[in-house]
Amino acid sequence: MDVGYAPSMDGDADPGEVVWTWVPYEEDPRKGKDRPVLVVGMVGSRLAAVPLTSKHHPERGDQVPVGTGPWDPRQRPSYADVSRLLRLDPAGVRREGSALSRDRFDAVIRAARSRHPELSGS
Repeated sequence: MDVGYAPSMDGDADPGEVVWTWVPYEEDPRKGKDRPVLVVGMVGSRLAAVPLTSKHHPERGDQVPVGTGPWDPRQRPSYADVSRLLRLDPAGVRREGSALSRDRFDAVIRAARSRHPELSGS
């Protein structure tokens, strides 16, 4: 898995960018919703990403604060849910939100690596 910070606001989803795509629910993958995700790298031709949420659950210990950004029109604080590592088809990305700052991206990667060993090799 290639992990790295390489945002390029060119319309393609790149590591370090927050984009919108369909994310299946964990409890029923046949259902889901359109939501923002942080692209953290590539797995072959697929995007590796973690979902963002505005619902903070500090008791879980698997959410990394990433602040606010244009990905949320209501400007609510967002959290990267590092418990899930998604592999997404780039063609399924519907819109580009913005690039996350390098320090916030690095914080997400550190937390995600503690839960997903496949991120450690990069």
